[in-house]
Amino acid sequence: MSSQRSGVLELAVLGILHETPMHGYELRKRLSSLLGAFRAFGYGSLYPALKDLLARGLIAEDVSGPAKPLTGKRSRIVYRLTADGKERLQGLLAQTGPAAWEDDGFGVRFAFFGLTQADIRMRILEGRRSRLEERLETFRAAATRTRERVDSYTLELQRHGLESVEREVRWLNELIASERQSGSTPGDDAGNHPEGGGAGVAG
Repeated sequence: MSSQRSGVLELAVLGILHETPMHGYELRKRLSSLLGAFRAFGYGSLYPALKDLLARGLIAEDVSGPAKPLTGKRSRIVYRLTADGKERLQGLLAQTGPAAWEDDGFGVRFAFFGLTQADIRMRILEGRRSRLEERLETFRAAATRTRERVDSYTLELQRHGLESVEREVRWLNELIASERQSGSTPGDDAGNHPEGGGAGVAG
């Protein structure tokens, strides 16, 4: 897994455990249902990530119930966020570099907008919009160059890609307008905006 994707997975795990401690299988289900983009990681990536977070002291594990030798059932491990983990999470949520609005990272960042400061939310939304506007220009230029040399199916695929990006740009415009109309100022407490906190989108 790339360093960028491992960073996204770290943020997702810390963000979910910020809500409540969880068993590993519950955490895995949350990653899949809340953050659909994580299906691309594969479940085999989760447990090495948990091991790394444990070693760094960002999460801790508690044993839930005693082992039962006669039934073969093992004690269940519950993962929880530590004080260092909470501090690390806040540091990750404060980052506004390109990784926050690229395809791999944006959906995860948006899912935790409820924990993110208003000015950081705005920078990420505007960064994502700029990134997609650049992509639109590239798509349109490519479509113009190849229009006479490709078949109808390729043209349909190009049109589908273009319309998908245009829809996301319109959605981002609405979100940015909503943020501005809310009257939030830099430094406002996170969690006061209806778009954040658990709204998952695929990057």
